[in-house]
Amino acid sequence: MAVRMRLQRFGKKGQPFYHIVVADGRAPRDGRVIEKLGTYNPLPNPAEIQIDMDRAIYWLNVGAQPSDTVKALLSYKGVLLKRHLLRGVEKGALTAEQAEAKFQEWSAEKEAKIKAKITSKEAFQRDHLKSKLEAERKIAEERARQIAKKRSTETLNEELSNSEEAEISPSTEE
Repeated sequence: MAVRMRLQRFGKKGQPFYHIVVADGRAPRDGRVIEKLGTYNPLPNPAEIQIDMDRAIYWLNVGAQPSDTVKALLSYKGVLLKRHLLRGVEKGALTAEQAEAKFQEWSAEKEAKIKAKITSKEAFQRDHLKSKLEAERKIAEERARQIAKKRSTETLNEELSNSEEAEISPSTEE
């Protein structure tokens, strides 16, 4: 039986949500599964990925073949690195403590990169919003100036016409 690790689609049209599952390779995409390993939500940035690392490593060790997307997700979350380090422990190249220390160092570095991405995205959005508000404020000030100028010319024209009428009125009465 060819066992595959792949995505099973959930969610409505235009809003995908996936379960990361282990299934028989011959089963349909949304068909019968052997085990659910986690979830993947691609909509937020960065995407939300939750994986049961121990079970994923187990299935990789017994020969389950991940799809390309699932392999990328496993790599992103560090499952493939942890499996690699555990194989080094089995072969005697590392101790369990060294492997765990390397994995913790990698995961801390990865978490820092993700947080930096989130903060830079928030800063960009904040700066973009400030620039848009500044542009709107300038446009509003320009419009207010034009309206004030137009009103002042209208009042001058009215005053001139009133004064002309006043000058014309006495001469017609005579």
